[in-house]
Amino acid sequence: MTKTHFSRRRRLVAQLALATAAGACALGAQAQQAYPSKPVRIVVGFSAGGTTDVVARLMAKELTEALGEPFVIDNRPGGGSNIATDMVRLAPADGYTLLFMAVTSTINQTLYPNVKFDLMRDFDAVALAAKVPNILVVNPAVPAKTVQELIDWARANDDKAAYASSGSGTSIHMAGELFKVRTGLKTQHIPYKGSAPAMTDLIGGQVQFMFDNMPSAWPHVQSGKLRALAVTTRQRSPSAPDVPTMEESGVAPFDVTSWFGLVAPKGTPKEIIDKINQVMNASFDKPQIRQAYDKLGAVAEKNTPQAFGQFIHDEVAGWAPVVKASGARVD
Repeated sequence: MTKTHFSRRRRLVAQLALATAAGACALGAQAQQAYPSKPVRIVVGFSAGGTTDVVARLMAKELTEALGEPFVIDNRPGGGSNIATDMVRLAPADGYTLLFMAVTSTINQTLYPNVKFDLMRDFDAVALAAKVPNILVVNPAVPAKTVQELIDWARANDDKAAYASSGSGTSIHMAGELFKVRTGLKTQHIPYKGSAPAMTDLIGGQVQFMFDNMPSAWPHVQSGKLRALAVTTRQRSPSAPDVPTMEESGVAPFDVTSWFGLVAPKGTPKEIIDKINQVMNASFDKPQIRQAYDKLGAVAEKNTPQAFGQFIHDEVAGWAPVVKASGARVD
């Protein structure tokens, strides 16, 4: 082969390589621009009407408006949200099935000995959506206007004192278990498939108290159907400044916060994750979202997928000793 032919072949190979690379970049850009090209399912592990569902629907509406395809909520309650989590774990990593998870899932990795999922192994973090405090509320028939009065009443009525939760493994459940650890109470735990049915029975008097998320409990406090005794965070809530904290009420240490965020099956393209993250972060600046969050007592924090992933890791590690100390187990 002559030197001229070799130079031509080398130029041809280089041109083909450049064309291939350019084509790949074009396809990647096209794929990113095309997403979503069909409806996206957001699976929620709790029934409609609870705080997780309410925040999920706010974010789904923002994503629908920003990205031009419906982001549809699919409520799959049960198993303390494990049913929904495992469903999304097994879904294709194409961005069309997402999980709107709560703090529950980070608790469940310790609470359930045979759980199939591992949050760090099986999911990619997308965005943290909101944080909300929990609040201790009682049925007005319970003769307690302070946390200490509730403790005294529960000790004298172990046979009929019971607390509700939105499901085993939720922060609502574990707040109740932490309350028992700190006070030595032996109150019975009654799990429900979501906050809404638990709240219905609490108002009806089938159970006596509950550590519910502020957004779903506070309207019932305002209407007089429930009585608020304390919030579970270390600082009082701006939504309920007159309600003391658990620590101010003599139960310490006590710091429980509920939170919600979006994750995707492991291996979901980074471009898709980044696109959803950007839309959610941008929504936090909108007056209508700020107003909605204020009514819920929720706080939004802009974040990256990487930061949210680290947050999930830290939550798993932080809840493990609480679960073990409580002795709570779910088979």
